[in-house]
Amino acid sequence: MINRTVLVGRLTNDPELKYTGSDVAVATFILAVNRQFTNSQGEREADFIRCQMWRKAAENFCNFTHKGSLVGIDGRIQTRSYDNQQGTRIFVTEVVAENFSLLESKNSNQNNGQNYQNQPNGQSSPSSNPNDQFNSMPEIKDDDLPF
Repeated sequence: MINRTVLVGRLTNDPELKYTGSDVAVATFILAVNRQFTNSQGEREADFIRCQMWRKAAENFCNFTHKGSLVGIDGRIQTRSYDNQQGTRIFVTEVVAENFSLLESKNSNQNNGQNYQNQPNGQSSPSSNPNDQFNSMPEIKDDDLPF
């Protein structure tokens, strides 16, 4: 079976970093991803996708990104459920990001288009692959943002 997701979009807010009871970092954020087509009014719509990232990658992501940052995410789709305070079962679908790429120039985002990959030991390291699919993305201006 294959469960792989690649997204390119902008953060709708600063990512939120929390730590579990066993001191494991987890970042949560929402990524606005433009659709490839326009609606009947000629406007481009976007999907707002809930994401999470774990461990050192989460800490790095929070240190290097902020609201409006253009990022690439590589991960998997996860579904889960829980019972809320009223006893209603709530279902959640989200992307668990394993790798991320910073897609803006250093001047516009204090980063230099670096790619970060989660290593098996929990560390993140920059990827220098010049053939990485995120390195050839077109520039997206603030006017293109749906928010």
